[in-house]
Amino acid sequence: MNVMDMFRLDGKVAMVTGGARHLGYDMADALAEAGADLVITSRTLSSAETSAEKLNKEHGVEVFPLELDQSNHANVSQAVTKAHEWKGHIDILINNAGGGGGSGSGPAHLFKRAPKDAENLITINLMGALYCCQEVAKLMAEQKSGKIINIASIAGIVGRDRRMYERLNMNGQPVDYAAAKGGVIGMTLDLAGLLSPMGICVNAISPGGFTGPTRGMIDEFTKAYSDRTPAGHMGRDEIDIKGAALFLASPASDYVTGQNLVVDGGFSIWQ
Repeated sequence: MNVMDMFRLDGKVAMVTGGARHLGYDMADALAEAGADLVITSRTLSSAETSAEKLNKEHGVEVFPLELDQSNHANVSQAVTKAHEWKGHIDILINNAGGGGGSGSGPAHLFKRAPKDAENLITINLMGALYCCQEVAKLMAEQKSGKIINIASIAGIVGRDRRMYERLNMNGQPVDYAAAKGGVIGMTLDLAGLLSPMGICVNAISPGGFTGPTRGMIDEFTKAYSDRTPAGHMGRDEIDIKGAALFLASPASDYVTGQNLVVDGGFSIWQ
């Protein structure tokens, strides 16, 4: 097989949760450029519709927008059913919805963290991802094929030096975010063991810090983070996540499962 053809996704359907903005949109954009039709979800339907229209116009693929609250299992089940009925198959799941690592509600410090805030964050980031895997994997098992890509974080593999946040009077990252993303990595490994014999590859991507014009990140933080990164800069929206997502979604990675691909410019190795 021609190596470039191994990255094509023509005829495939990819479901990207949280695909309306930031890294979710970037990954959806990469898969659409490779020829995949898309199911894009967001907490608000209007946001999903706006991004779906943009992706359709840019790449000429079909895009189905869906509203999804992945903290609610019944809602996940309904959304996956609709997505499957659209084309009759789901070949790729990018489990991206979640977040709240640096912008969750309430104080982030462990001593001040409200239990309800921690529970909500873990439910969205870990249980929501599990619900999506559960419902989509059932369908992929019937197909005897599929790719699941769980978006974790370097927060799940390294402890964070919070002095960077404290010096800049930023809210910082709650410990429960690290707990949730560490759980996503562990879940990925065990799901790979369960599902790979059924023809389903399961992998994770752990991004480091990313920045772009729509994130509103303060310059002082971007500089401080970049200084702690071997590559010398934060991850770039619209660029640095795309190749990793396309590789794990495409036939190029058909013999890759149970892996956590770290995309952080070396941040997690340079201490």
